[in-house]
Amino acid sequence: MNLAFAAGSGYGKSWGAQAVTEKNLHNYGRVLVLDYKGEFRGLVSKDHGPAPCKHWIAGPREQQFGAAEWRQLLEANEKLVLERHQQQTTNDEWRQICAKAIAVARQLGDVLIVIDEAHFVAPQTGKVPDAIKGLATTGRGEGVSSIWVTQRPSELEETVWGNCQARILGGFNSDNDLKKIKGVVEYPEEVHKPGGNPLPALHDDLLADGEPVSLRKRTTVADDGTERVSNSEWVYSDNDGDVERFWSSDRWSPECDHVGSAGKKIEI
Repeated sequence: MNLAFAAGSGYGKSWGAQAVTEKNLHNYGRVLVLDYKGEFRGLVSKDHGPAPCKHWIAGPREQQFGAAEWRQLLEANEKLVLERHQQQTTNDEWRQICAKAIAVARQLGDVLIVIDEAHFVAPQTGKVPDAIKGLATTGRGEGVSSIWVTQRPSELEETVWGNCQARILGGFNSDNDLKKIKGVVEYPEEVHKPGGNPLPALHDDLLADGEPVSLRKRTTVADDGTERVSNSEWVYSDNDGDVERFWSSDRWSPECDHVGSAGKKIEI
């Protein structure tokens, strides 16, 4: 399966994506997480849980790896979070690293590949390496599944977006992202405009406590003023016609903490 996992910034996407990844760790012989900005460190640190995955930071040295080096790394680490070196690796360089790692992982089979900030790895504009695009188009035949995590569906390569057979979508404030969603779902995309806003009649599976309203989220404010999402609503849909609305806390109860930064509040 190819799964699109998407929501706008500040909606709880990174926590949810980590929770779904953790839930599927034992369903595949191998799991490779391509971590753009250190959002999946909770899976590798014993300070935040059982640390089911190994951790590797990819920078200038890994840019020179060939297929043999990637095979050795992936065979030695069945559950691996491969994190981009944020100071020494550009987006283009990261895309090439991902392409090489994906190409080898696809050869190993029975693997789940999680692509964080997928709109940088498979952008709408510019050339996407064949190994990355092929993951979305022919990966299933190789025993490979993928999760494409993004906060900007409008910037994700159309072939990748269109070949996701299932979607977990949260809230978006961008009209461009809502338009992209409209092209793949069979329900009103306005459901994904967050805020619990009243909507026209919705299918029963999309009602919130019996009411036709858009997705909702709950937040808490820490002592330092940082606002964090404590719970959020999502919609699962797939190409078989299944649709379900749910709260993240009802669906996911991960063992590993999410340790990604939420950023500091700006006073005005």
